[in-house]
Amino acid sequence: MSAPEEAPATAPRRRGRPARTGAAEGPGARDRILAAARTEFAERGYDKTSVRGIAKAAGVDPALVHHYFGTKEQVFAAAIELTMASALSVPDAVAAGEREGAGERMARAMFGVWESPDTRAPMLAVLRSALTNETAAGVLRSLIERRILERMAEELADVPEPKFRAQLAAGQLVGIAVLRYVIRMEPIASAEIDDIIAMVGPTVQRYLTEN
Repeated sequence: MSAPEEAPATAPRRRGRPARTGAAEGPGARDRILAAARTEFAERGYDKTSVRGIAKAAGVDPALVHHYFGTKEQVFAAAIELTMASALSVPDAVAAGEREGAGERMARAMFGVWESPDTRAPMLAVLRSALTNETAAGVLRSLIERRILERMAEELADVPEPKFRAQLAAGQLVGIAVLRYVIRMEPIASAEIDDIIAMVGPTVQRYLTEN
């Protein structure tokens, strides 16, 4: 009697990638994971959000989250980059006209992001995570440096210390945003945004361009 045939060996799967599960790994799985991550981080903060929780919200296996994004820190980085997409256009506003109006354009672009309810809530969630967790703060810091401040510094390359100037200008506007939208301190919280821009624009301009 001949020996029974051995079962054919199965091909090894890519590490970190779960077995295919139909719709869970079908078209749009990556986008569902990213959307779920934004919601989980916004509602729970960085510390209380887990890869398993993101996977559950997206309807996928946790291994698929790791496959597409890697670690929890990397998922957070992808999520906040999507959340801050509007803010990442601030350097474009600075570069979009005469140098003399750069301060006002920067202020208007930055506050335009905060004034919209659709973008304000996610931005507040990102800020809270960064204020309470050093890992989240590092991810946000890296994103701001790479995608906003370094690009602004390139536009200011003909003035002394362009990166320092870009940071000072951004710090001025972020400080006002915290008072207005986070702490909600009066009278700045209820002031007309055009009045704020008119007053802060010249100060930001000095940071950006005056020697």
